[in-house]
Amino acid sequence: MKDNTKEKNPWTRLGSTPVYDNPWIAVREDKVLKPNGEPGIYGVVSFKNKAIGIIPLSEEGDTWLVGQYRYTLDEYSWEIPMGGSPIGKEDILSTAKRELQEETGLTATKWELLGRLHTSNSVTDEEGFVFLATGLRQGKTNFEDTEVLKIKRLPLSEAIEWAMSGRITDAISVAGLLILARKLGI
Repeated sequence: MKDNTKEKNPWTRLGSTPVYDNPWIAVREDKVLKPNGEPGIYGVVSFKNKAIGIIPLSEEGDTWLVGQYRYTLDEYSWEIPMGGSPIGKEDILSTAKRELQEETGLTATKWELLGRLHTSNSVTDEEGFVFLATGLRQGKTNFEDTEVLKIKRLPLSEAIEWAMSGRITDAISVAGLLILARKLGI
């Protein structure tokens, strides 16, 4: 999935200063030479988790969305089920399985990686992955203490329309739903 194009990096990092660090992110400021050779600075947010999104798909063609209030946006957001995979501590498929069960109560017998993406690559190194989960069985949810979630089951075609119309704005959710729509010819 990675682009194997070998392009030379036009940036030169002269130094790096840590600015902030917590269990989820680290922020640094780099002194650089820009591609034009002029000195400059570049702020980088490094994530300590990979972003994992899951699109559960029933035999009837339904999917599940998770609604929650997003502190950073100060607004309510509908999204595919998702969570963070601690880098170096849990593989992305294990995270996908765990997050699907925690947020929706669903488990799946079949998993397919739909795609890899970067959420905002001008300021962050966050890497995301989206999985398709099928062969579903309903169980109990297990929300984290920071989660107040609503769960909505709806036809996949309707979820794709939500992504197309802007009702879903989360980048991983939009990208995942559109990748799946293309794959299924919807």
